[in-house]
Amino acid sequence: MDSGAIRRRLTLGLGVLTASLVLACAVPGTAQAAPSTCSGRQVRTLWFATGSVHVYKRDGYVCAVTRARVPGAKRPMSVTVQARGNRPVTDQGWFGRLAGPVTVHAGHRCVRVGGSVGGTSVKSGWILC
Repeated sequence: MDSGAIRRRLTLGLGVLTASLVLACAVPGTAQAAPSTCSGRQVRTLWFATGSVHVYKRDGYVCAVTRARVPGAKRPMSVTVQARGNRPVTDQGWFGRLAGPVTVHAGHRCVRVGGSVGGTSVKSGWILC
């Protein structure tokens, strides 16, 4: 292989490396726009003044997240899911956008779901029976 071919291959490799670095630096800002949430299909949404609780179901598991209506400064938020006959599972703390996800195995049992953002909250009765 002559020096011209080596030089062309090095130039091509350097160009590919540069392009991949530019794409790697540009894409993460848009790829991280949505936080991770529950898997499965959304089966219920509970709305309240300062946010909403989204309920998902998949293969006997029920998952819920509380979303703030206006994301921003951290404030007290919570999400709770309870399968009938079991203790409630809660995620609570100071969050800016999202509390949860919280997942429980419900099988074919009813569940109770609740959530809060700031001082406002919502609670369901027994649902998904």
